[in-house]
Amino acid sequence: MIVPSHITHYYSRAQGPLRNLSDLSEAQAADVIADLAQRRLEDPAFKRVFGRTYMELRRRTEDRLRALFVSGGGKPERSSPHYFVLGSCDWFAGLYPDTGVVSLDWRDLPQETTSFTYPDSFISMRLGEPYGLPPVPLQDYHEKVFRLEQLDEMVAAHGLPEGGRDTGYQGYHTRPFEKYIEVQIWSDGPVSAYLGTSGTGI
Repeated sequence: MIVPSHITHYYSRAQGPLRNLSDLSEAQAADVIADLAQRRLEDPAFKRVFGRTYMELRRRTEDRLRALFVSGGGKPERSSPHYFVLGSCDWFAGLYPDTGVVSLDWRDLPQETTSFTYPDSFISMRLGEPYGLPPVPLQDYHEKVFRLEQLDEMVAAHGLPEGGRDTGYQGYHTRPFEKYIEVQIWSDGPVSAYLGTSGTGI
């Protein structure tokens, strides 16, 4: 199976690219999430879900991601990564009514500051059950953070997840979820051209 050469970051144009919630204080993040929840109520085409405990689960997940990356020889320059998906994902593109994209060639990225999980890190790290999310049956690729040099091997062994657009996004966060391989960039360097865009992050 051919591994896509590009990775994609999807975002709402109203917020701008690579506006990372984890870079905000707890109070700032809470304000942004409240605004996004209100937007979802007012605009059915905005389908991204941010629950009451989203940031707590996200920070715990990122702490585990970072620790596993470091233990495997990674050298992160950030406490939380910038998130991309391998190739393209129609499902992710369908979360927003005003989707924008940032696309990079992953082969140009520094190995020591780039990792990936199979699939999304929230699923892979399996920390969601105490927060009311359904249990995730353990797979051999879960609870692991991989280096870029392992990408070909992982795709050969497990294939590429099916990332087609949902007919309905309602309750997507409570359903079995393997839509994409998530790529984490633990440095501002490769994305510096896109940082500083006005807006509040997700």
